[in-house]
Amino acid sequence: MSFSLAPLLIHSEAVSPGARSALRAALAAGDDQRTAMLSSAAHILHSETGLECSDVRELVGLPPDGGCG
Repeated sequence: MSFSLAPLLIHSEAVSPGARSALRAALAAGDDQRTAMLSSAAHILHSETGLECSDVRELVGLPPDGGCG
């Protein structure tokens, strides 16, 4: 299991409502859907914050080597 800040990010007002909603859905999803939903949340965070894709992927608990598209 990887370390994830997603549970903290869903309570941060610095994170957009859309990203928080995507993170909540990902955390509530079953294992078979969680990775795809976390990828979606990473994409939202990447597009809204300008942070590097690898950084937002790590923030939500995904490996840094995937994409944010």
